[in-house]
Amino acid sequence: MSFEFVVETKQGEELLDITERVTGLVREHGKDRKVCQVFVPHTTAGITINEHADPDVKSDLLLAMRKVVPFLREYRHVEGNSPSHVKASLTGSSVSVPVDDGRLLLGTWQGIFLAEFDGPRRRTVIVTLV
Repeated sequence: MSFEFVVETKQGEELLDITERVTGLVREHGKDRKVCQVFVPHTTAGITINEHADPDVKSDLLLAMRKVVPFLREYRHVEGNSPSHVKASLTGSSVSVPVDDGRLLLGTWQGIFLAEFDGPRRRTVIVTLV
């Protein structure tokens, strides 16, 4: 069983906490499911799990990504967004989280984030309950 929702990003790079939206779908439809997969069908965005209690973690992650993947003149992709593609590949396009009795089994401080690397854009998130 799969569900989709749309996220409107507002910045060129940002991490948007989508935990509550995913949690709501799992709570409503995941009673008999064991796994929740969250996927983005985009090449310049990703999905990641990290701490969502301290907003500085998001800033630090984006800062580190910019340092690991700087803009280089040597990139050949004509659209000029090669760093966005590299960051999305490093982040990954999906995560899987165990489910028990309609509840995501995330750690205490964990949240699910849409990682935008080429915004602002309209991003689709697909949640599949298995």
